[in-house]
Amino acid sequence: SISLGVLNLLPIPVLDGGQLTLLGIEALRGKPLTEKTENFIYTGGALMVGALMIFAIFNDVARFL
Repeated sequence: SISLGVLNLLPIPVLDGGQLTLLGIEALRGKPLTEKTENFIYTGGALMVGALMIFAIFNDVARFL
C-alpha cells in the first residue's frame, strides 16, 4: 500500500503528484494554465500511464509463455 502511495505521487499529470506539480507551476506563474494546455498535459499523462500498463502486461504474458 505504501508503494502505491509513492507511485501515486510521481509527477505524472493524471496522478496526484502531477496535479500537485501543475498547481505548483500555476503558483509560480501567478495565473492558471489554459484549458487547452491542461488538456494537452493530461492527455500526455494518460498516454504515458496507458503505455506503461500495456508494457507491463506484455512483459507478464511474455514471461508466462
